Amino acid sequence: MEKSELDKLMSRVAEGDNQAFGELYRATAKGVYAFAYSYLNNSSDAEDVMQSAFLQIKRKAYTYKKGSNARAWILQIVKNLALDELRKRKRRRQTNYPPDERDAVISPTEPSALDYMMKCLTDEEREVVILHVVWGYKHREIAEKLEIPVGTVTWRYNQAIKKLEKFKEGV
Repeated sequence: MEKSELDKLMSRVAEGDNQAFGELYRATAKGVYAFAYSYLNNSSDAEDVMQSAFLQIKRKAYTYKKGSNARAWILQIVKNLALDELRKRKRRRQTNYPPDERDAVISPTEPSALDYMMKCLTDEEREVVILHVVWGYKHREIAEKLEIPVGTVTWRYNQAIKKLEKFKEGV
């Protein structure tokens, strides 16, 4: 979905338009899930973060500045919630509670593309791939968002693609 369309949807959501919220959810849910999964490496937690993110988006839509980048605004919410979840995991481990079954790595019989990404890419490569492939950001936009040179973004993306191809061949 184009930036201008997302911006219009966010404005409508801020006005309390539930139909616009449904459209926003349908347009961004896969990307939100993938972004959360890239941090958490766990589908249950990623789904929880995704749902929390959409609740927060609906509640805080009035704070969105019309004309700014709706994707970046949404991704920041997801990132913050995912980091909160990682901190909770760390606290659970430090207090020696029994491990939560959701902390275990899920191993489906047919691995998904996200599973491949989690196994063979660095956090930095994974972030670039998700921003480019799932969210449709151009390398220049990713460089601005991450505050790194465009060449670094391009290099990370190309390295990630090579790793994914090698990993896929080996499976």
